[in-house]
Amino acid sequence: MPFRFDDQISPADVAFEAWGATQEELFIASAAALLRTMVEVPEAVARQQQVTFCLEDEALDMLLWSFLQELVFYKDARRLLLHADTVEIKEGDAIFQLEAKVSGEAIDVDRHQCLVDVKAVTLHCFRVAYEDGCWRAVVVLDV
Repeated sequence: MPFRFDDQISPADVAFEAWGATQEELFIASAAALLRTMVEVPEAVARQQQVTFCLEDEALDMLLWSFLQELVFYKDARRLLLHADTVEIKEGDAIFQLEAKVSGEAIDVDRHQCLVDVKAVTLHCFRVAYEDGCWRAVVVLDV
């Protein structure tokens, strides 16, 4: 599991640290932590519907923030719980571009064992850094 929850960062919200060998692995691990925050058993969320979306930002940390916010948006607007299947990040001319392929299914409270409703990704303690040969992020979710 490339993430861990941290109750010390923000006891009123849900905080996690995620990591990966690449930027893409970091984003996928962060999406997995987000899904695990919302449901007890993420594996119970079937990959029935596929969605592809593109985002861009001048900063990698804000690209991660936008990516996670997009997953929260799909949960709120379309009632979809989503796994990040693939993430591709390209850097060029002072901008990061992301293409994500995600899949999941509509929320079924009886089957998904929902835990909390994530309202937003906050900027409190938010951080993305490359340290000791690994990409790491700290994320606090407003629940």
